[in-house]
Amino acid sequence: MPDTFMSIKDVSSYLKIKEQTVYRLVQDGKIPGLKLGGQWKVKKDHLDKLFDAVLEEKMKAING
Repeated sequence: MPDTFMSIKDVSSYLKIKEQTVYRLVQDGKIPGLKLGGQWKVKKDHLDKLFDAVLEEKMKAING
């Protein structure tokens, strides 16, 4: 399956958060992305892995 690259708008829709928030998170390095041709691109696979890692960390904190 080919890699899926998402724009800021795509990520915003996928995560159901504002585009401004996604843009800020990508610029701050909290969401991994690459600026190509003046536009930010995020790999969907990286976004899913990041979400899973953060969720796992929070579950460990809850369960002690």
